[in-house]
Amino acid sequence: MALWIEAESVELRANASEDDLQTIIRAVYRQVLGNAHIFDNQRLTSAESQLRNGDISVREFVRAVAQSDLYRSLFFETSSPYRFIELNFKHLLGRAPQDQAEIAEHVQIYNTQGYEAEINSYIDSDEYVRSFGDNVTPSARGNRTQTGVKNVGFNRTFALMRGFAANDVGKSAKLIGDIGSNLATKIIAPLGGGAVGNREKRFRVAVSKANFGRRVTQSMATFDVGYNQLSQKIQSIQKTGGKILSITEIA
Repeated sequence: MALWIEAESVELRANASEDDLQTIIRAVYRQVLGNAHIFDNQRLTSAESQLRNGDISVREFVRAVAQSDLYRSLFFETSSPYRFIELNFKHLLGRAPQDQAEIAEHVQIYNTQGYEAEINSYIDSDEYVRSFGDNVTPSARGNRTQTGVKNVGFNRTFALMRGFAANDVGKSAKLIGDIGSNLATKIIAPLGGGAVGNREKRFRVAVSKANFGRRVTQSMATFDVGYNQLSQKIQSIQKTGGKILSITEIA
């Protein structure tokens, strides 16, 4: 198996080295466990060995981590039900829940079928397969335009993505008020970075746009904007038919 990396996604391929495998394992732990620190004695050594031997795919390793006692203790036993579900969306699909209907669907799955079924509902979904397949680690996707995902997901994803140094341990749901009331979510800059305050942070927005003339062409552009201008810039791009490829914090 070999290793291929693009943005935050990591794919395990044939003839991978042990270093490649450890990169995959670290990426899965970081994403699925919400950047929580884990000790050596908390690692899923049996599942790691199965992945190393080719007995399970990356997707099945993700399932093992999300169904582990460690995940349950971090995000189920210590969180409200709504917080647990919004974190499952973030950790396993790389985005925030879109609306109350999605939340209600997963509350129903958990209440009627149990914990494992709730976890499986993300990993076995068509969305997961389309986005990550069997051998790509899940990663944040809410910072770029996606087919079938509402634009409000940008802001809600930013509300959940709190920077590389932050972790997801916490009881209270972040989005339930906005989702339940069908309200827009304010953009909140992630933690970390060199700027002193959130409002001093800057973001780079990568955009593609189709130009229609005698022939259709595709143009690409990037825009660097401050925190205060980010929401307005997103709306402007969408109104003019642009497709947002990524939004990344640069300072």
